[in-house]
Amino acid sequence: MTEVQRHTVLVPPELAGKRLDRALAELFPDYSRSRIKEWINAGNVQVDDQTAKPRLKLLGGERIALEAVVEARGEAEPEDMPIDVRYEDSAVLVINKPAGLVVHPGAGHRAGTLQNGLLHYLPALRKLPRAGIVHRIDKDTSGLLIVAKTVASHQYFVRQLEQRAIQREYQAVCCGRLTAGGTISEPIGRHPVDRVRMAVRPKGKPAVTHYRVVQRFRGFTHVRINLETGRTHQIRVHFAHKGFALLGDPVYGKRLSVPKGTSQEAAMLLRGFKRQALHAGRVAFVHPDSGEEIEQNVEAPEDMESLIAVLKEDALDE
Repeated sequence: MTEVQRHTVLVPPELAGKRLDRALAELFPDYSRSRIKEWINAGNVQVDDQTAKPRLKLLGGERIALEAVVEARGEAEPEDMPIDVRYEDSAVLVINKPAGLVVHPGAGHRAGTLQNGLLHYLPALRKLPRAGIVHRIDKDTSGLLIVAKTVASHQYFVRQLEQRAIQREYQAVCCGRLTAGGTISEPIGRHPVDRVRMAVRPKGKPAVTHYRVVQRFRGFTHVRINLETGRTHQIRVHFAHKGFALLGDPVYGKRLSVPKGTSQEAAMLLRGFKRQALHAGRVAFVHPDSGEEIEQNVEAPEDMESLIAVLKEDALDE
C-alpha cells in the first residue's frame, strides 16, 4: 500500500546554486536522494508550477511542490504509552524522553518507541516523516526533543537545524578530570571497521562541540555541553576521542576504573551506572509561527542526579 505526501517549500537563499535533487535531499532528509530523483523524473516535482530536471540549478526563492509517493508507514503503529510533554501548541511539541526509550523504529526495535507513542498521542503525526520528530537522541540518553506538528513547521525546523539555529545544551559526567572548558572541532564519519559505530575521520562531516566544566570530582568531571552541529553520537565520539569518554558509555567508553579512595557508596553507584551519563537538559528555538523565543529546561533524571550528588560528596574527602 502506498500513500502520497504533498509538500510545498520555498528554496532558502543558502541553497542557491545547488541542483534541484541535491537541494531537495537537504530540505527533506527523511527521503533518499535516489528516491527524490525518481520523483523528479516522474514529474512529481514542480518548480514555480513547472516540471523540472534533477540537474536544474536553483536561484533561491523558488516555490517547490513535491508529491512524495511512499510506502505507507506500517512499521510504526500507535501505542499507548506515557509521553512527558513539556511544551505544546499548534505547531510544535517538546518531549522529555526517558533513558531507555528508543526514538523511532529500526532494526531490533519495531515497537515500543517514542514514535509509536506519538502516533497514539496525536494520530495526525502519521502524515509527517517519523511522526514529526525533528532530531533524535540515543536510546540511553535522556532529555528534550522537538517534534513538529505540521508539514510547514517540520520543514522550518529542518532548516533551523541545518543553519545551526536551534540551541541544545547537555550535561554529562565524563571519565577523567578535565582542566578547563573548550571546543572540540573534529570531523565525524562512520567507523572504518565497525559500521555500527562512528569515529573521528579526516573525511567525515564537520562536527563542533563546546563544553565547560561544572565541577571536578575524584577521577570524573561534570560538564555542560552545547552542540553547534548534530552528528550521530557526536558528544560520545568527541569526548572519547579527547580521552574523556562518558561514564557508562557501553560503545565508546573503556572499562571503568574506580579511583583509589572512592567511598563505598560512590563506587557502587559508579559500577551500577550502565548507560552513558548524558542528558539533554535545555532546548531553545524561535517559534516557526510567532517568532517568539521558546526555551525549555528539564532536570536530569534521578539516576544521574544521585550519581552527581554522591560524587560531589565523595570529592569533599580528597
